[in-house]
Amino acid sequence: MEYSKFIESKAFVNDSKGIKVKDSDIADCLYDFQKDILQWSLRKGRSAIFADCGLGKTLLQLEWSKAIHQETGGDVLILAPLAVSMQTKIEGEKFGIDVNIAATQDDIAAGVNITNYEKLHNFNPDDFSGIVLDESSILKSFTGKVRTQIITSFERTPFKLACTATPAPNDFMELGNHAEFLGVMTRPEMLSMFFVHDGSDTSKWRLKGHAREKFWEWLSLWSVVIRHPGDLGYDGRLYDLPPLSIDIEYVEARVSEGFLLPMNVTDLADRRRSRKASLEDRVSRIVKLINNDKTSKHLVWCNYNDESALLKKTLDDAVEVKGSDTTTHKENSLIGFAGDDVRILVTKPSIAGFGMNWQNCHKVYFCGLSDSYEQYYQAVRRCWRFGQINPVELKVVVSECDEPVVDNVMRKEKDMETMQMSVIEHTKASIKKELRGMKRDEAIYKTSHTNSESGMWELFLGDCIETIKHIKSDSVHYSVFSPPFASLYTYSNSDRDMGNCKTRSDFYEHFRYLISELSRIVMPGRNISFHCMNLPTSKQSDGVIGLHDFRGEMIKLFVDAGWIYHSEVCIWKDPVTAMQRTKALGLLHKQIKKDSCMSRQGVPDYLVTMRNPGINNEPVTHTDESYPVSLWQEIASPIWMNIRQGNTLQKASARENDDERHICPLQLEVIERAVALWSNPGDVVFSPFAGIGSEGYQSILMDRRFIGIELKESYYTCACRNLEQAENKRDEGLLFGVNSEYLPSNELQQSDTCDTAATV
Repeated sequence: MEYSKFIESKAFVNDSKGIKVKDSDIADCLYDFQKDILQWSLRKGRSAIFADCGLGKTLLQLEWSKAIHQETGGDVLILAPLAVSMQTKIEGEKFGIDVNIAATQDDIAAGVNITNYEKLHNFNPDDFSGIVLDESSILKSFTGKVRTQIITSFERTPFKLACTATPAPNDFMELGNHAEFLGVMTRPEMLSMFFVHDGSDTSKWRLKGHAREKFWEWLSLWSVVIRHPGDLGYDGRLYDLPPLSIDIEYVEARVSEGFLLPMNVTDLADRRRSRKASLEDRVSRIVKLINNDKTSKHLVWCNYNDESALLKKTLDDAVEVKGSDTTTHKENSLIGFAGDDVRILVTKPSIAGFGMNWQNCHKVYFCGLSDSYEQYYQAVRRCWRFGQINPVELKVVVSECDEPVVDNVMRKEKDMETMQMSVIEHTKASIKKELRGMKRDEAIYKTSHTNSESGMWELFLGDCIETIKHIKSDSVHYSVFSPPFASLYTYSNSDRDMGNCKTRSDFYEHFRYLISELSRIVMPGRNISFHCMNLPTSKQSDGVIGLHDFRGEMIKLFVDAGWIYHSEVCIWKDPVTAMQRTKALGLLHKQIKKDSCMSRQGVPDYLVTMRNPGINNEPVTHTDESYPVSLWQEIASPIWMNIRQGNTLQKASARENDDERHICPLQLEVIERAVALWSNPGDVVFSPFAGIGSEGYQSILMDRRFIGIELKESYYTCACRNLEQAENKRDEGLLFGVNSEYLPSNELQQSDTCDTAATV
């Protein structure tokens, strides 16, 4: 494959596997933004619509299902929350779409069918051409068992649609479940690719700095995120929400039974006692508010049965819906409230907070609050939604002891609004292009070139695979470098970054392009050395805790390309330092007490040297004075025990805020030993991954010329400074090494380069 094609293949692609529908086959009643979203979703075949309440998700689902049935001849199943089935059927009748409500597989009719999530076990998923998840955030709300059942049951279904209100942008598990359901990527793959553990808490994930742009780009390939048509450039004047007034009323905290004073709320048990003590006062206040308005519809949300029971008892005409009620009673009551049969409804957000459209009601009450912002948000949006024509009045009646709960929910609301706007800002440009079928903008790729007047060094900014073609054949005497490895978005988000590979096999394929060029530019009989380590694996990324033989795979790549496996040295690293930095399970002392079968040794570094076949016409020679026997015995040892891990070029100023790891330059002593052994003064040393210039810095001090390539601009800039400084030191005669040829190592450690010393 041509290299340019390979780079293109690394870009995120969510191939369209859907159908194309003529505009004339789409209902005229859809607005422009709805038509574009529908056409895009049908083209994709598998997609998610994250649209706020009232933007027409139900109609989009029905039109999508109708189109899939007409195109494939297969049946479509819509999974919906309780009582939404009947509401969807009624909505379908308005637009001439017949929706069949089914309880089992035997009830399925040709065309569009709908059932409740609770009845999924009654159906054969393989019998459907299309599946729709209405209120698909239920993937998060349900238990892991049911969520997994939904994902695995429809794994083979060719057409899939997931619809919910704008998901929580910081709830990455919800997004991961959607991606897995749609077959885009598994949740573990998503976490491994874009996220990193937040500190020592392995249950919390955050986006990698360099992954932010890529994550939102990936999200917009398979989902549309929209809070308002104006977000995506459409005319949204019809979708401006009416005013929402929120009145929070605190009733006096009463003394609970067995207590002398009103109690402080510190845990769930305290909260239950507090709510029980204030129950009659809260209910009395809500009853008074409702009884003062005998004509309006009223929706009352509770969290506990004793609250709803007392409200039902004291409110005239109130209908109560609780978990123990029959399905028939629940459906009839919820649908009745959407019509004219029920004027006052008392229920819980966990029962009716998702999916129902009650824009015919504008007076909403909360008889107490839980800490769940999602339940609060969904419950409010049943009435406060696009299509509501009246200002919505929200009354929250709580005990004085529950003030921290109210503050917590209100804080979450502000955080959510901020984060949702951030999602819109990050995705709207990409989504606009997706909806209009436009080509995405290509990432900016910068190149540059700097060389010293003396000709001692030359540095290129750019992709090493493309830039190395400018280097003459058989012109490099020795090459030493630290190759990257597949660690997505650690140092950049460029597809040209060899580390940005989804799998290790992708990385090795990328690296092969470099090996062929190294074979060309390195003189016959001369060597290259790469510095590496074997890579720990994890359950999250690899499914198992262990080690990946990165060193062995790299050797095999070179051998397969015709290179000779020449030698290697193992470089000792302190396992205590590694344990403190990585918290690796296998290095923890407590693991010895738990199960030492999972305990392991630390992971050393290796300097592996490969030789280009052929005759070396420029032998590298040494004298007994410059290379005494004692030095040779140390260098010839298969294990180097005395390499100082902190003896590196300093790096902090080259590190960008989005970098997830500190730059880990190759130790100067390793470079010194390798360059001295395998090159002559005046030879050309080459590094395709120059970083901040460590290999070049040491080579110049040792009177070698240097050529390097670096992809990342901040590293390139720092490397130029370091190479210039090395040349100045060389010109001043401050050379060190064997037989007083080089600068002392301690002066290198103290050199005024890019800020603080690194520890690998």
